[in-house]
Amino acid sequence: MSEARSFYVYALKDYRSKPPKPFYIGKGTGIRGWEHDLQADDSAKGKRVRLNHEAGFTELCTILVDELTESEALRIEAQLIVAYGIESRGGMLTNVVIPSANLGNRAPRNLSVPHGIFEKAQLGLRMLKEAVFELVIANPNGVTNADAARELGIQSDNNGKQKDYLSYSVLGLLMRDGKLKKNGRRYTAHIR
Repeated sequence: MSEARSFYVYALKDYRSKPPKPFYIGKGTGIRGWEHDLQADDSAKGKRVRLNHEAGFTELCTILVDELTESEALRIEAQLIVAYGIESRGGMLTNVVIPSANLGNRAPRNLSVPHGIFEKAQLGLRMLKEAVFELVIANPNGVTNADAARELGIQSDNNGKQKDYLSYSVLGLLMRDGKLKKNGRRYTAHIR
């Protein structure tokens, strides 16, 4: 059975500029792209939506590509976010990409950092965290680090010595975020 092609990638545009410029890129199904117009939150995106409404513009969503599978939509969304960049890194989008907690504490280096790679890494990390969290939720008795690495195909190979550092790091980040707790070797959802 083929995957449903009900997803689309959309842009929220700031119609106060000529030509209108995108300030948010997202993926969705149904009315997802228009939900931002219906209920603006206190984020940078929500503030831009309110400013556009105050200026008399009510239709901010433009469908960029439709009839996509979810994986196609995720890929295109990520590529567009990387291309436009996020405001906190000098780009034009209000998309929220959470940087590493240690990012500001690093000593400066003579390192060439290509435009867009930070966003790529953060989008990839966000998807990994979502996948691991969904795996844990689907298994109420919890999962081990080895379970997560094996089931998600992210095992490491250190000359034949399996370490599975990637899944271990993602589980640790989810614990830091308060989404998981550890019981022995198993990780379970943290119910608040």
